[in-house]
Amino acid sequence: MKEHIAACVQIAVEPNDINYNIDKCCHWLERAVKDYEAELVVFPESITTGFSPAMPSEEFYELLKPVPGDHTVRIQKLAAELGVHVIFPLYERGKEKGVIYNSSILIDDDGEILGNYHKTHPFPTERIEGGGWTTPGNHTVVVETKLGKIGMIICYDGDFPELVRVLALKGAEIVTRPSALLRSFEIWEFVNKARAYDNHVYMLAANSIGPDAGKNYYFGHSMIISPIGQTLALARGTEEIIAAKLDPNPIRYISYGTKSPMIFDHLEDRNVKVYGEILTEGKSGFEPSKRIPYKK
Repeated sequence: MKEHIAACVQIAVEPNDINYNIDKCCHWLERAVKDYEAELVVFPESITTGFSPAMPSEEFYELLKPVPGDHTVRIQKLAAELGVHVIFPLYERGKEKGVIYNSSILIDDDGEILGNYHKTHPFPTERIEGGGWTTPGNHTVVVETKLGKIGMIICYDGDFPELVRVLALKGAEIVTRPSALLRSFEIWEFVNKARAYDNHVYMLAANSIGPDAGKNYYFGHSMIISPIGQTLALARGTEEIIAAKLDPNPIRYISYGTKSPMIFDHLEDRNVKVYGEILTEGKSGFEPSKRIPYKK
C-alpha cells in the first residue's frame, strides 16, 4: 500500500431523485479532492436513492440502471478528470427481471470500474426473500489498485466478522464500508474498530445522514479507523467530509503515541484447527422481537 489520503463524504440525499443525487455527489467529490487532496473517496450506501425506496420492488427495478451505465458514467468521467479513486454505492438493476443488487463499485483514477461488490448480507427488511427488494450477492471482492488492496463490504456486512476476515486473508489492506446504519453510535463505532483491529486493516466507514423515502433518519458520524483500532477521523451528524493520511506501515507499534513494538499478527497467529465448525448454520440462543422468515 502507498501512503495516500482517504476521505469519507456524508451527504443527505433527495429520496429516489437519482439525477439530483448524482449531481450532488459530483459536487462533493470535487470538494473532497480540492479541499482535502483526497486520492480515495467513499460515499455512503445507496447514495443515488437513499436506502429504503418505499415503493414496490417492481417499480423500483424500473427506476434503476445496470452497472456500468447511465447512473455511473458521470462519476466515472469526473474520477478520471480529478485523478481520484471512488467508492460509489448504489442500487443496481440486475440482468434478470426484478433482480436488484445493493452494490458498491470501485472506480479508479482513469474512470474505470475495477470492482463491483453486491451486498452479501442484506438487512432482514431489505432481503427480497423477506419481503424487501435486494437480492444478495455471493462473492467477496478485493481489488488491487494503485493505492493498495481494497476490500469491499456494505453496512450490515460489517456485523459478520467472517466476511472481513476473508477479505483480509485475500490481502485487503483497506476495507470500505458504505452504510445506512440505524443502530446506535456505540454499535457503529465498536464494530468498525473491531473489524479494523481484528484483521489489521484500515476501515473507511461512510454513514448516511438525513431521511430516506421510508422516513428513516440516519446519524452520520462517518469514521476512518486504523489497523490498531485508532480513530483517525470522525464526522458529526451533518453534511461534511472527513479525511486522513493512511500510513503504509501501520502495525509497527502496539498503540498510537508509543514506540513499544507490536509483535503479533492476528492473521498469522490464528489456530485454524479449531475453526472447523465455523460454516455450521445456526441461530442465537436468545430470541429477537421478530424473525423475518426467508429462504437461504
